[in-house]
Amino acid sequence: MVLATKLEIACFNLNSALIAQQNGADRVELCDGFDVGGTTPSVAMTRKARASLTIDLFVMIRPRGGNFVYSKEEFQQMKTSINELKKEKVDGFVFGILKEDNTINKEQNSELIALAKPFPCTFHRAFDEVSEAFQSLEDTIKCGFQTILTSGQMPYVETGVDSLAALVKMANNRIVIMPGGGLRSSNCKSIQQKTKANYFHSSAITDGNQMANPIEIIALLSNLKRY
Repeated sequence: MVLATKLEIACFNLNSALIAQQNGADRVELCDGFDVGGTTPSVAMTRKARASLTIDLFVMIRPRGGNFVYSKEEFQQMKTSINELKKEKVDGFVFGILKEDNTINKEQNSELIALAKPFPCTFHRAFDEVSEAFQSLEDTIKCGFQTILTSGQMPYVETGVDSLAALVKMANNRIVIMPGGGLRSSNCKSIQQKTKANYFHSSAITDGNQMANPIEIIALLSNLKRY
């Protein structure tokens, strides 16, 4: 069975989310904190996005920028955010917690996944900091995540493409490996051909203004093979 190719757009404001939907994206990942790579959006921002979007809306759960090892207080904040945002009828959550040794924190991640049910969860690019990718893949599956967003343990998907291809093969349809991190219309076709991935992630920001570019979204979709 050949799975349909899909595109998620990371959006840091409501206008970007609307642009993503209007130009054919399959899903929005809603975030605040553009300067630190994404943090939890406010309830008000999420509510406005949900009211405006008919496509799937996943929400980032990340209390701050920086590393992915969280204090008890920060972990409690993440739980509170999930409880609050579940009420807004989102379609899923995006988070990732590591231990000090850069292994997957199976206990805390599993607790958040149980709290998020019945909504699916994506392990975000904290995965690119793990100490052992293939063991971490198995740990992430055991936690109950449905997707891993990764650039293949490298800063960008182009340099991590070999690792991405290996992860897709190792995952063997048990979890979605979603390439993201420097994914653009100029390289997405090559990344797709080399990795055989089916779900892709991009901010589609081309000029640094925190706004998704509709032309870039259309080009991404055009260059990705859609079944």
